[in-house]
Amino acid sequence: MNNIKLTIVYYSVTGVNFQLAKWAKEAAEEMGADVRVVKAAEIEKEERIKKNPAWLAQREKEKHIKDASSEDLIWADAIIFASPTRFGNVASQMKYFIDIQGSTWAAGKLENKVVSAMSSANNNNGGQEATIRALYTSAMHWGAIIVAPGYTDDSSYKAGGNPYGTTVTVNREGMLEDVEEAVKHQAKRTIEVARLIKLGKENDVTPIH
Repeated sequence: MNNIKLTIVYYSVTGVNFQLAKWAKEAAEEMGADVRVVKAAEIEKEERIKKNPAWLAQREKEKHIKDASSEDLIWADAIIFASPTRFGNVASQMKYFIDIQGSTWAAGKLENKVVSAMSSANNNNGGQEATIRALYTSAMHWGAIIVAPGYTDDSSYKAGGNPYGTTVTVNREGMLEDVEEAVKHQAKRTIEVARLIKLGKENDVTPIH
């Protein structure tokens, strides 16, 4: 069986979700996956970004990361999303990327993709779970296969116990929970399920229509 192809799509202002994406990449590559890390394109006005030194600095750190495209989703067997929370919902940059996938979805090119998601917020009741579930709602419309970490590893409890996907609380000092192990477990679980799906396809398991 060929290597699982994983696309990690993230959006990050100060680097938190960028770090989640990097940890997920490390874990997936340990599993032998081919990984693309891409970012949701920036849609905020330049003048607003320039007023925020942390945002400006992080953008410089990420300038080598290419903007996500439909082709990145089509290429992948599995997709991991990492988005900050905005008023209990997905960041507009990530939402816009998802919203423009209409023709890709209509062509059936997102069916049976394995999808998992992660998020962050400024407090632990700030909508992290709602953000992940919103991402999963879009995945359900695609006909994707959602892979949540559940409580399949003790690292989930160490990270705060979110069964939908790894989430982290952030303040000016950085991440408040230790989530690296949880992120890596979630990524490995995503690859494991994607392997099972791909194995079924390669062995001509007839899909249900």
